[in-house]
Amino acid sequence: MGESVLATAFARRGGALFCEDVPADAIARSAGTPTFVYSAAVIRDSYRRLSCALTGVKHRVHYAMKANGNRAILSLLRSLGSGVDVVSGGELFRAQRAGFKGHDIIFGGVGKTGQELREALKVGVKLINVESEAELQLLEAVARELGVVAPVGFRINPDVTVENPHAYIATGSKGHKFGIPHDEALALAKSARSLEHIDLIGLDMHVGSQLATLEPYRAGLDRLSDLAASLTVAGAHLRYIDIGGGLPVAYDNGDPEPDLEAFATVVAPAIKKMNAELIVEPGRFFSAASGVLLARVLYRKRSGGKDYVIADAGMTELLRPSHYDAYHLIESAKPNGRDRTVVDVVGPVCESGDFLAQDREMDDVEPGDLLVIHTTGAYGYVMSSNYNARPKAAEVMVDGARFAIVTARESYDDLVRLEQADPEWRDA
Repeated sequence: MGESVLATAFARRGGALFCEDVPADAIARSAGTPTFVYSAAVIRDSYRRLSCALTGVKHRVHYAMKANGNRAILSLLRSLGSGVDVVSGGELFRAQRAGFKGHDIIFGGVGKTGQELREALKVGVKLINVESEAELQLLEAVARELGVVAPVGFRINPDVTVENPHAYIATGSKGHKFGIPHDEALALAKSARSLEHIDLIGLDMHVGSQLATLEPYRAGLDRLSDLAASLTVAGAHLRYIDIGGGLPVAYDNGDPEPDLEAFATVVAPAIKKMNAELIVEPGRFFSAASGVLLARVLYRKRSGGKDYVIADAGMTELLRPSHYDAYHLIESAKPNGRDRTVVDVVGPVCESGDFLAQDREMDDVEPGDLLVIHTTGAYGYVMSSNYNARPKAAEVMVDGARFAIVTARESYDDLVRLEQADPEWRDA
């Protein structure tokens, strides 16, 4: 099971935490802190388990790179056979730089610009998932300008009930900004048939992340199946059914791992009924558990009856605790044998919202100790910022007994590289 691979990837030997066969402390000494560290073994295992679960249905995995667009991760997943899902022109550029070709790429996102649509069509992406009538009309105009036919999927908002840890990661219920309302999709599809440069070949949904049950998939697929049948009668030739991502990740030791066999049991019959190729877009599922964030304890402090651990990483490196009220396991890379304690783990940023954990029972650490913040491979580095003029962290990939710095730590010069010391003033 994937749990055993994960346990092996981040295990203790003689009390010290290792990432695969490399001591966390050795990485910190070489790369400095804060640093994100990714396990290639965990990513490979996650991809293998999902692929095996879906062997009974024709499918293609397209990694949702918004979770983590690191080039080393993209290249690894491409080597395993994955495609990629992008949501901006910048992600499209990064995907191509990592070796993905047009047929490997699906372009999604609720606010695509005309320039981004133009770039997607020039690359020859597999599918552009359209989210509104206005976007469809803009895509028709751009495709006409380029003299091509746009391969289109309709992202449907299936209006299903979603249970997940935070409202910000639910996307498939009524009133969300994402997708075409399911009861408007048939009429829009009929009008799309009159557009010379639009080829409607897919349906798409993404109901949210960290889904607590499989029911949203079942309910959403029921609605997509009914819509697909109506579209087929209306003359559409659907080739792809894209069900997005949403597979949950265990952030706490007590959280269950997703039941991939049960997931396949829900998904496969519906896809076979629609006689289409399944597209799945996991992001967090591949990258979250593959990563840890290494940070160094700077100070201990007591104030207002609370004990604080002040680290050299905070909300600028990992926004999820303050933005989503998210839990991440935090432990010492080398516990010192002292009793556990209850502390707030905070960063150096000048904001009260700069914390990694509050009222957390954990190892009793001292200044200079190395902290390991777990399950930070998704929505860690990609959501980091330069607030307080803090250079972004380094990123490291571990593969067995070797490791490499795959993203260099930013320098102070990087912070001001785009500023114009002597700007060219222009008249209005």
